[in-house]
Amino acid sequence: MDTTDSSVQDARPSYRLLPGDAASPVLLHVPHGSRVVPPPVREGILLDDASLERELDLITDAHTQEIAELAARSAQMTPWRFVNGLSRLVVDPERFPDEREEMNAVGMGAVYTRTTHRRPLRPEPPADGPELLEIYFHPYAAAMTEAVEDRLAATGRAVIVDVHSYPSRALPYELHGTGSRPPVCLGTDAFHTPGALLARARAAFGTLGGVALDTPFAGTYVPLRHYGEDPRVSALMVELRRDVYLDEPVTPTPGLARAAAALARLVDMCHLRAT
Repeated sequence: MDTTDSSVQDARPSYRLLPGDAASPVLLHVPHGSRVVPPPVREGILLDDASLERELDLITDAHTQEIAELAARSAQMTPWRFVNGLSRLVVDPERFPDEREEMNAVGMGAVYTRTTHRRPLRPEPPADGPELLEIYFHPYAAAMTEAVEDRLAATGRAVIVDVHSYPSRALPYELHGTGSRPPVCLGTDAFHTPGALLARARAAFGTLGGVALDTPFAGTYVPLRHYGEDPRVSALMVELRRDVYLDEPVTPTPGLARAAAALARLVDMCHLRAT
């Protein structure tokens, strides 16, 4: 698979906002589903092409874009979708871009310098780090903030559902990889994940073989403008263990349709009343 895309230009947005129903407060966020690394960014990565392909197999949340799309199509009311068009090896939009980010400890802050096996990915510090943040990270964050503001203005609330996946076996970069690895991990936030939303997610994903909270990954994504400040913004991270829907690392199985159906059930429940 080609890891670069000559059609991707720095001046073009690295994300897509796919409209849903005007009355839907739900925003499906898919930040880690792409393998695309633009050629100028590829030049700053130390791996050879074969090694980069293997790294993308491990780090990409394969087919999460398709899961979100299928869920959106089958939901009774179409949710909105915010989809990252570039690999997280370009920038990771879900990291803090400063010293607050705990993944800096393993070279996986907003701009990665280490691989999943903690081997060099970029020079440390990366020469193009500030440029990558300026071109990709900050515009993405601003657009996601605007998308949430739009849902608040239209419906009075916003429900962010972060769609991720994770490998069935822990990788060396994981800071909390010794915990249990359930079929579905729900990442929560004490301020932004109300009990009603959590209960709905447990019910929606219970058919996939088991649900646990904040293991092996915790937390959820909320734009910094709203984080810890605006209770109208609720959020949940959905981490699907990859063997639930893939022949790992990247080949989809019939479990993909079941995962999408579970996500659609959650979307429908989020439309019933305020969470």
